[in-house]
Amino acid sequence: MAPKYKFTYFNLRARGELSRLIFAAAGVQYEDYRIDFPQWPAFKEKTPMGQMPLLEADGKVVCQSGAIARYLARETGLGGKSSWEEAQVDMFVCGVNDLIDKLCDAHFASDEAIKEERTKALGPYVTKFLDNYEKLGGPDGHLVGTSLTYADLAFFVGMHDVLKHRADALEKFPKLAKVVERVRENKGVAAYIAERPETNI
Repeated sequence: MAPKYKFTYFNLRARGELSRLIFAAAGVQYEDYRIDFPQWPAFKEKTPMGQMPLLEADGKVVCQSGAIARYLARETGLGGKSSWEEAQVDMFVCGVNDLIDKLCDAHFASDEAIKEERTKALGPYVTKFLDNYEKLGGPDGHLVGTSLTYADLAFFVGMHDVLKHRADALEKFPKLAKVVERVRENKGVAAYIAERPETNI
């Protein structure tokens, strides 16, 4: 019998969206509990490490976005088909996390001058990131292997804001464009995206 899952995070994509997409792609039911910022100070005291996201599985709690996503990927068969594939998948996911760090650093910078500087630096960073992923990714619309993994989902998450601001960002990266297309075509992902709240990041 499948565990009863509850996933808790802010009403943002950021560090929570990869786990939500794993649930969606795998067709696994869960409670998507979203915390508003005014609720956070009181809720924070109840969390194991004073941070989110949180995953509850039959009442047991784990935190840290990477640990949650890896657990869900293993449980749903989206982590890779061998130990080597698992390592490759994690490599791509870690790289996307670095990209998301850069995007968040720019978005949440309180000083306008720093925000402008960080936003400007994103251009070269994203170009190098895409160059590397195009070289290392597989040819069939998947970063690793011949079927969907959470590396593909992570890349899709990381590209959301990039493509929002530059629709042609993947024009010179045909393999990566195919990854995004394959994820979009997943029925569970498509249904989730059609209903999810629109957020800034």
